[in-house]
Formats: sequence, structure tokens, C-alpha cells
Amino acid sequence: MSIAKERQAIEAALDSYRQELDTIPDELFTETPPGGGWSFAEVYSHILQATLGSSIALERCTHGSCPPTKDGLTWEGRILLLFGRFPRAKTQAPDTLIVNKITKEDAKNLIIKCRKRMETTAPLIQASSAASRYKHPRMGMLNARQWFRFIRIHLEHHLKQLNRIQNKFNSTK
Repeated sequence: MSIAKERQAIEAALDSYRQELDTIPDELFTETPPGGGWSFAEVYSHILQATLGSSIALERCTHGSCPPTKDGLTWEGRILLLFGRFPRAKTQAPDTLIVNKITKEDAKNLIIKCRKRMETTAPLIQASSAASRYKHPRMGMLNARQWFRFIRIHLEHHLKQLNRIQNKFNSTK
């Protein structure tokens, strides 16, 4: 997928996150769904903070300010980027992952920040070196193009999680 198409897909995903915010009842936003799992607030916290963090890694790659390495993608990273989506099997989030129950207002502000980061980093990708890579905790060493693709894949993946959370709440009505 081209940088322009990845960017369009990222914008579309961010649009979906913003639109979903208006459909989630305020009283359910921070509530843990029946049967456990993340609340809507925790998903928003995770996905938007991860997007911002990934955009910082992407930007480092575009500026060539990464330590030189010959390391590349892990097997998991190769599969994810090749297929453009996470596997259907549920994966366990790393223990180091911190999620918070943010407010809807915080989520709206983070979406704006993510859009701004995409706006400023996307134009830098084309001229970046494929050899300039920054480490992802599970996927290995990613270059700017790969970070951008990962951002899109990750955003789309968690949109599905919002639907699963809503279904859990709907099933208890």
C-alpha cells in the first residue's frame, strides 16, 4: 500500500474512533464490560498512546536518529506487515503495557494529537532511509514505512475490539 493510501486509512480509522465516541454512553465509557476485559476508556487510552509512541519512532526513523543496526523484523513482524492485519487468534498484551481509564474529552484531545502527528510525519517518510530502524517490542526493528503501516494495522485492529466490548454490554440487556 502506498504512503498516501496508508494515510487515508489511518485518517479513516481515526474518524471511526471519533465517531464511536459519540455513540458510547457516558456511563459505560469507563465501565469494565461483563465478563472482564478492557473498558472503552482503556482501549482509547491504549490505542491513542500507542499511536503517538509509534509516531515518535517513525519520526526518529525519518530523521535518521536511530542507532545503526542490521537487525530487521521478527517473524511475527514479517507476518503482520505482510498480511496487513493481526492474526485472528487473541494475543496477550505485554505485561509492561499500561492502560488508563481516560475521559471522553481526553480521548478527543488524543485523537487530535494523533492526527497532527500523522500530518507532520507522513510527508517525511518518502525521503527516509529504509536502513534507519527503531525497535518495536514484539515486531523487531521497523523503518519509517513499516512504522506507518503498523500504525494503520493497529488502529484498525482495536476498532474491532470496540465492537466486541459493545456486544458484551448488549448481551447483558
